[in-house]
Amino acid sequence: MENKEENLVKKTCKELGITQKKLAEKMGVSESGLKTALSKNSLSNQMVKNIELLLENVKLQKEIEKTKDFKKNMKDFILS
Repeated sequence: MENKEENLVKKTCKELGITQKKLAEKMGVSESGLKTALSKNSLSNQMVKNIELLLENVKLQKEIEKTKDFKKNMKDFILS
């Protein structure tokens, strides 16, 4: 049975379309450090928070892009 930390890492990798290696890079830790933490069922609170902030950052970037697209569409509509 998978542990909570492993599920979080797998879910995050799937959601972002990246590997555990790339996730580790984005978190500023080594891939081996992440795998060691997972094997010991001991992601630190800081690692969990880092993953949560990374996901929030991606979500906000998507919202910013939607807003930019909307703004451009409104500008094009008004000028046409």
